[in-house]
Amino acid sequence: MKHIFRAFSKKVDGVFIGGCHFNECNYITHGNYHALNMVLLTKKLLEYIGINPDRLRIRVMSGAEGALYAEHVNKFNARIKELGPLGGDSDSKSLEEIQAGIAKLSAQIPYIKIMTREKLGKKQDVTDDSVEYFTGEEIDSLLNKKIAYYIDPAKCQACMACARRCPVGAVISAKGQVHIIEQDKCIRCGSCEAGCPDRFAAISKLEAGATVPPPPPEDQRAIVKKAKESAG
Repeated sequence: MKHIFRAFSKKVDGVFIGGCHFNECNYITHGNYHALNMVLLTKKLLEYIGINPDRLRIRVMSGAEGALYAEHVNKFNARIKELGPLGGDSDSKSLEEIQAGIAKLSAQIPYIKIMTREKLGKKQDVTDDSVEYFTGEEIDSLLNKKIAYYIDPAKCQACMACARRCPVGAVISAKGQVHIIEQDKCIRCGSCEAGCPDRFAAISKLEAGATVPPPPPEDQRAIVKKAKESAG
């Protein structure tokens, strides 16, 4: 997905992906099935930000089918010529709006993949990208009704476990202060919640669309150490 978005961010007019025949892959990973699902998801994301989904296509063939490859590419080239330049009349938004949408979606790729990984991993019976595997309602919910993680300032003990586990540096972890999750940087992977010690249980997962409580002001973030439980 990152490569597809990068291509469109460079103002290319179309992206063609070729893969080996389904069930004939030399590797046991069946990556072409995953690639098909990823393309079906990406086409809906492109449509969401105003790009005609026909600008992205995936087709399968063997290395010995040069004529078939040429046929697929020629048909795709013809379709792109019909669509015209990116951001033109065939797209629902201007090039400037599309570029802004690509930048916003690119930053959310880890979150998008985490939230759709179960569906992306399914081996479908379909063998082309003409089906609607992901719906517009799913995409709207995915992008506008996100789950969130929140650190309870009354429970946080500034142990830094969550900050060390966060893969994108979304946790503000000043020494001796309540930790804060930067929601704009958070990819909703749950690593912080998994890393928070059970004895603190300071991080909670908020349901999709829930309002995240604002963090305490900087001058009110000093932690209050929990008293040790008595041995008796």
